[in-house]
Amino acid sequence: MKIGILAAGSNEGALLERFGSFAQMTEEMLVGAGFSFQIWDLCVGEFPESHRDCDGWIITGSPASVYEPLVWIAPLEQLIRDINQARQGLVGICFGHQIIAQALGGRVSKAKAGWGLGVDHYLPTEKGMVLLGAESHSLHVIHQDQVVTLPEGAEPLAGSEFCPYGVLSYNSHIFTVQAHPEFSREYMQVLLPAIAPEHITLSEAELGVRSILSQSAQPGLVVGEIIRVLKQSS
Repeated sequence: MKIGILAAGSNEGALLERFGSFAQMTEEMLVGAGFSFQIWDLCVGEFPESHRDCDGWIITGSPASVYEPLVWIAPLEQLIRDINQARQGLVGICFGHQIIAQALGGRVSKAKAGWGLGVDHYLPTEKGMVLLGAESHSLHVIHQDQVVTLPEGAEPLAGSEFCPYGVLSYNSHIFTVQAHPEFSREYMQVLLPAIAPEHITLSEAELGVRSILSQSAQPGLVVGEIIRVLKQSS
């Protein structure tokens, strides 16, 4: 089956050369699942002609905020509503998690606590235990924005003290996660110092790297749920 990757951002420079784009990382995360992929670079105005162009969809992370006045935000929100109306499989990661919530009536804003960097621990809700198991999930995070008001139909599957709405589902065809199951430990160790001090402070980068080195992310069950949601589109 064909999965459309809606790339809302990418690595650049040395990070792109070494680790690939966000879309390529997403493909690598799903190697072996039996999907084929087509990528659209939203930031340069690339959009599918219709939600029918693919069987299922993934929206990547981005350095942008969903509430910025970017020309491609409104068309993306309409595409999300079309995908939802058609009940196609849809997955959102970080920015994707936020823009899906916003497109369907939720609200996103910056966390009062500042940045979440490194490894966060998402504890499943009662419904989340059915899909993700009862144990806490250690996942790589790098975000300041987060979903603060849920849209109608969104159900929390897991969250943390820093990010209560860390994993959401909408009926059975949309699954979104604030964390980055596609980001490797090696990438996170390189990324955080690379964006300091322009985006985060050196001390924040050091604390984030320390958390990455002291504990391992375990995204396996989250990735499994992503695959399940996409496969039900076929």
